[in-house]
Amino acid sequence: MTKEKHSATQAVRFLRDHGVPFALHQYQYEEQGGTAVAARELGVAEHLVVKTLVFEDERGGPFLILMHGDKNVSTKNLARFLGVKKVRPCDPKTALAHTGYTVGGISPFGTRKSLKVYAEKSILSQEKIFINAGARGLLAEIAPTDMEPVLNPIPVNVGIS
Repeated sequence: MTKEKHSATQAVRFLRDHGVPFALHQYQYEEQGGTAVAARELGVAEHLVVKTLVFEDERGGPFLILMHGDKNVSTKNLARFLGVKKVRPCDPKTALAHTGYTVGGISPFGTRKSLKVYAEKSILSQEKIFINAGARGLLAEIAPTDMEPVLNPIPVNVGIS
């Protein structure tokens, strides 16, 4: 890929520094468009576009969860899995403080703080996924088997339609 304005995000540098094979895809970001817009623009199934969500537990401990674009997180099931009473998504300001990324451009790679990563189990069995590369309108096409060694995601089954 030729050098473009987003090619040097912290996430891209992280992937390159760790020797993770990936391909970048840019698309026209639409406010509130989410994974449906990304999937449409790239011509892929929304199920393959993976959201990186920043959550915190009842004590304010932050963590990431990777979820299929066409699914939501069952906070009840996630809390049960973690052995806590409650989990909640972080507000945009808190998410930025934990990750260094703006909502709509949050990547699990190269976060400001080292965060535990949970991933919907079925994501890890896909041949390839499209996941944010650190900027709005920029996705990395990557094989989950290539990202596993650098993220060490903990598989969960908390996705709901």
